[in-house]
Amino acid sequence: MATMLEKEVFAGLMFLGTVIVLLFGFPVAFTLGGVALLFGIAGWFYGAFDMAFVAAMPQRIYGSMTNDVLIAVPLFVFMGIMLERSKVAEELLESMGKLFGPMRGGLGISVTIVGALLAASTGIVGATVVTMGLLSLPTMMRRGYDPKLACGTICAAGTLGQIIPPSIVLVLLGDQISNAYQDAQRALGNWSPEPVSVGDLFAGALIPGLMLVGLYIVYQLIVALLRPNASPAIPAEERVGGDSGGGWSTLLHALIPPVVLIIAVLGSILGGVATPTEAAAVGAVGAVLLAGQRLTDGPAWSIYAATGALVLVLVLTSFMDLRVARNEIPAGDWVGIVVAMICCAAIAWGLIASLKKVWDNNTLMEVMSSTLSVTSMVFIIIVGAGLFSLVFRGFGGDDMVHEFLTNLPGGVFTAMLVVMLVMFVLGFFLDFIEIVFVVVPIVGPILLKMDINPVWLGVMMAMNLQTSFLTPPFGFALFYLRGVAPPSITTGHIYKGIIPFVIIQVLALGILALFPELATWLPKVIFG
Repeated sequence: MATMLEKEVFAGLMFLGTVIVLLFGFPVAFTLGGVALLFGIAGWFYGAFDMAFVAAMPQRIYGSMTNDVLIAVPLFVFMGIMLERSKVAEELLESMGKLFGPMRGGLGISVTIVGALLAASTGIVGATVVTMGLLSLPTMMRRGYDPKLACGTICAAGTLGQIIPPSIVLVLLGDQISNAYQDAQRALGNWSPEPVSVGDLFAGALIPGLMLVGLYIVYQLIVALLRPNASPAIPAEERVGGDSGGGWSTLLHALIPPVVLIIAVLGSILGGVATPTEAAAVGAVGAVLLAGQRLTDGPAWSIYAATGALVLVLVLTSFMDLRVARNEIPAGDWVGIVVAMICCAAIAWGLIASLKKVWDNNTLMEVMSSTLSVTSMVFIIIVGAGLFSLVFRGFGGDDMVHEFLTNLPGGVFTAMLVVMLVMFVLGFFLDFIEIVFVVVPIVGPILLKMDINPVWLGVMMAMNLQTSFLTPPFGFALFYLRGVAPPSITTGHIYKGIIPFVIIQVLALGILALFPELATWLPKVIFG
């Protein structure tokens, strides 16, 4: 039998080996699972690993596949890709750009605001960065913007989907934080702890996310004040109300549908009407209706009726009990049930009409294919990360990390600082999904045993993980923009442009660390 020190050496070498293999460009999901399996077999031959840990893998996979919370992932992915294909971003960017035209830095501010709106309605970083890179970057260059500022603004605004709910990061992180909190409370002797839900994290991340948007806009204003030539205003004739502006009706036409969808999805979660998974289904239906409306020439009455019916059903659900499997149903509830049935028929009518439009436009197959691809990637990474976590624990790696963090001088503060620094550095090399499913199960229970608020911890981690999209060499937002940027934009422009925004994110993380109430106040108000 191997000693504890030898087991810990195996755990450390496995982690190091995974990073090295990833640097060679091997796929993440297969790297995590493959390296873990190789080290597990080597450890078994050496007498340092018990294969019973690997035997638990089928149950872990089955648990992930049947997890109700994770069903929200493909639904939110579908919602985001459908909205991206329905040209919502194009209209928003064009309208917002004209609205903020009179001021220096107006285009940068409009990109930031549109990024926030798309984050709250799509949450897909790649789609947002690519869309804004194709539409906004050429315009910003033509108006004389500093290339570094333009690139940094687009990349940073595109990553807001990781912190502003509904976010796939928050869905995945919420599931892991909930499991870690349950483990920590059981270890402390509390066998009936208060549950931590994805809805708690959505509510907790809302104010920090909006704070980050505000900091981005403040930076745009400071740059416009100190370096006017870096972010000039656009000509008067191209603004809202100008000869080619299209007026406020164009802005409202672009703004109202996605805002209504955001309110329907987020409002149903924060109002306690629907779970995140149910709200994701509402968002997917709303995205299809919105896409159908965008592709319809003239009034789309069936889609308008379906949209109104969808909103009415959410309102009825919040005020009335619409369950039919009851022994006694009051007359008032019967009225609500009949109205809800009529609304469901209207939703089906509008949904069929919208699906026909997106099918005829060859959009539906593209959206379904992209949704399947992204969802498969996420769940394969979950399987690989699950095997990595089991083998790491089999080597006693979790005990090693626990001992290290609890023995640090400075207690909770130092432990949190070290974990945040490690996650920040890992963000240079790993995607947020790997970090969520590899790091959080290891450090989460340890930190939560130190009486740390789980919602605050989750939001801190989410904001930290957002930087992984911006930090080279593997910042995905940088690659997305590089792929669609014009030849005049160099990689140096992109890398230099994101530096101020990474600093802003670190500053926001520090503010959130000093004032945990930014993350904990709203969940307490909404969910008690």
